[in-house]
Amino acid sequence: MAHKKGQGSVKNGRDSQPKRRGIKAYGGQSVTTSAIIVTQCGTKYSPGRYVRRAKNDSLFATTEGTVYFDQGGKRVNVLPTDPAVTTV
Repeated sequence: MAHKKGQGSVKNGRDSQPKRRGIKAYGGQSVTTSAIIVTQCGTKYSPGRYVRRAKNDSLFATTEGTVYFDQGGKRVNVLPTDPAVTTV
């Protein structure tokens, strides 16, 4: 006979934390340089003008400006507030 009471197992006792992915700055919102616009797995959204893709597929702004989407909402762009910005 066991001297200590055994512990029962719980089959559903674990769950991962939510990752909070998605669009962080919508169309028409202003962003600063290096601000994250979209957090995603894979390339659901693609980078456009003044937007780059990070190693984890997040999209971030390379200049200050206003976010806008094109190509049916699948490409993310930033319209710069400073007209002197010419590099991509």
